[in-house]
Amino acid sequence: MEAFSTVTGPAAPLLCDDVDTDTLFPAARVLEFDIDYGAALFANWRYRDGHSVEEPGFVLNRGPWRKARILLVGRNFGGGSSREHAVWALAGFGIRVVLGISFADIFRGNCVRNGLLAATITPAELAMLAEAATQRPEAEFRIDLARLRVEAPGLAPVLFRIDAAQRDRLMAGADDISLSLRHEMDIARFEERQRATAPWVCEAGTREP
Repeated sequence: MEAFSTVTGPAAPLLCDDVDTDTLFPAARVLEFDIDYGAALFANWRYRDGHSVEEPGFVLNRGPWRKARILLVGRNFGGGSSREHAVWALAGFGIRVVLGISFADIFRGNCVRNGLLAATITPAELAMLAEAATQRPEAEFRIDLARLRVEAPGLAPVLFRIDAAQRDRLMAGADDISLSLRHEMDIARFEERQRATAPWVCEAGTREP
């Protein structure tokens, strides 16, 4: 997984509360073959027919926000289900950062596992950043994970919040396997003790049926 340091790009304001994973990635798309996850993001909001005819008023169909790397959202973003496709769709579109007031816990965890930053800011900070993005859609916002801050043209830096362990994992680009391998020596010592004290456990998986 790519290590996360800084992200720079347009920030698209989508100030809706309770946006669930079915809105992010509709359930009907899960069974499709060769899914274009980026195209499926917000499919029922982005397209009048749910697939290809764009809704011109939707934020991600407008100007510089077509290439947004940052998404500004409201409360309880990503609730509803554990559908990881929602995060894959955000990543497929090009979103690397979601800033909002609060997130569903499973969605936030899925973001971390896929190299996306989901961080919280206050309602007042969200309103300020959204206003800046609306006034200047082409403006380059800069997300600095090491310093835990958002920089936007004409504004003082805004500090965001994220769990320290999640921050470290993103900055290291660590997936579940690499996190497990950090304990490789401990795992080897445990297996050695098991072979010495309970050999029948180790042998059980090697016997012929």
